[in-house]
This record gives sequence, C-alpha cells and structure tokens, in this order.
Amino acid sequence: MTSNPLHLAASGYSSAVRAPSLPLTALLLTWNETANIGRTLAALHWLNDILVIDSGSTDGTLEVLAAHTNVRVLHRPFDSFAQQCNFGLDRISTEWVLSLDADYGVPPELARSMPSLLERAERDHLAGFSLPFRYCIDGRPLRGSLLPPRTCLYRTLRGRYRDEGHGHRVVVQGEVAPLPLPLLHDDRKPLARWLASQQKYLQIEAANLLGTPSHRLSWVDRLRKHTPLSPLAAITFCLLLRGGLLDGRAGLIYALQRSYAELLLVLMLDEARRRKVNISKAATASAEPT
Repeated sequence: MTSNPLHLAASGYSSAVRAPSLPLTALLLTWNETANIGRTLAALHWLNDILVIDSGSTDGTLEVLAAHTNVRVLHRPFDSFAQQCNFGLDRISTEWVLSLDADYGVPPELARSMPSLLERAERDHLAGFSLPFRYCIDGRPLRGSLLPPRTCLYRTLRGRYRDEGHGHRVVVQGEVAPLPLPLLHDDRKPLARWLASQQKYLQIEAANLLGTPSHRLSWVDRLRKHTPLSPLAAITFCLLLRGGLLDGRAGLIYALQRSYAELLLVLMLDEARRRKVNISKAATASAEPT
C-alpha cells in the first residue's frame, strides 16, 4: 500500500471522505452563482482547500459556500477578473492552484489524474497544464465549442493574470503542457442573466478590438473587427466543423448563442464607428461580474 498522498487523493466522486492533502488549492470567483456553485463544489470534494473570492453575492451563494468545510471565502469588491484572481493567488500557500470559474465542472477522470499530473510536472519540470473545454447545454456536454483551451492548473508562484478583452488570461513562467482531459463549462443561470452578461462582455470586447492595432490581432479577431461575417462564421463553425448538428437541439442552441453574440458585436462595432461613440468608457462603466 503506497504512502504517497498523491496516489491517495483525487479518487473521483465516489468517496465522501477527502483523501490526504494534495499540494493544490482550487481558486474560484463568485457573484450570485446559486445556479452553478453547488455542482462545481461537489466535483471538488476531494480537495482539502478551496479558496473563493466573492464579489458581493446576495442570492444565497454564500450560504451554499458555508455548507462546505473545505471552502474558505474572502470578500473583495469587483474591479476586474484579473485583479480578483491575482488577489486570490496572493493568498494561496500551496505549490499548485486549480483556477476555475464558478460554472466549471471537473470530471471524475480529471480528478483522479491529479496526483499523476503533479508527479509528471515534477519529473518533466513543467510549470502548468492547459485543458480543453466541453461546453454543456442543460448539463449535456457537446462534441465541440468555440472555447479555446485554458491554462487552469499551474504552479502558484509562476502565474499572474492580466485582463484581455472581456475576459482574463494567466501568464505562466515556464513550460505549460496541453492535456486531453477536458473541463466542463456548464452554466445554468437563466437566459436573462446570460443576455445581460453578453451585452457587458461585448462592450468590453468591442472596445478592445477598436483599440488594438489590427496587426496585433489574431486572424479571427481581424475578421470580427473588419467584416460582418463573424455571425455566419460562428454558426457554420459550431454546426459543421465542431459537429453541432450531431448534438441535435443542444448543438443548435449553442450555435445560435454564439451567432447571436457575434451579431451583437458587429452591431456595436458599427455603431461605434458611425456615431463615434466612446465605447471604451461605456465598457468601463459596465464592467462587473456576471
């Protein structure tokens, strides 16, 4: 019987008792996440330490968090996603961090692999791992999505976040290895919340596109900035290239979501150009957790 705690922890969803501690803390941001946070925490039951940075939840999120003995909550008014994450990183003492959104799910296969992943990182001198996503509609994972892989598992002292468009990205010093094991993106908040979020996110995204020289943008963002074709490209990519047609209704709903978001972005960019609207001020004013 092994005495190495890396082999004993992260046994998936089956055990109700947490195993000996991994040198790993989960970092989550919350703001009114009762639709998601219970599910996310249940998938992390194998961890001894989960740090949550809450931005003023009023919907019962704090009560859900308080029911989990492996969760500690710190409160900080929201200014940006990157600043919230960096605030959390500065308060983590374990060598490794698993940085998640409140609507991410860690599948059992990924949880069980954590000990071997950390051992591999020590052996190969890795600073972190990037993971692909499987987007979910009503809890059903889709075959593919527009979400790129994200560096979520990394050495705490090697990572620092910066704001990028409407989101944030961690910059990790050292080699980051890709993994085939996915995270689940399973947001079940009401449609009205999603629509409000898109308006805020896309204002920030439009300001970023207009304020960034085209030669510094990816070819996808150049398409979005200079042509009205991104809504058509999004629905075509989701349904045909990512296999959304095979996912039936769920795949169609996701494709429509992404096409709708791109259509809003096209309209915002067009209005900003025609009316010379200072979209960056509007984006700054509306920046808050969603």
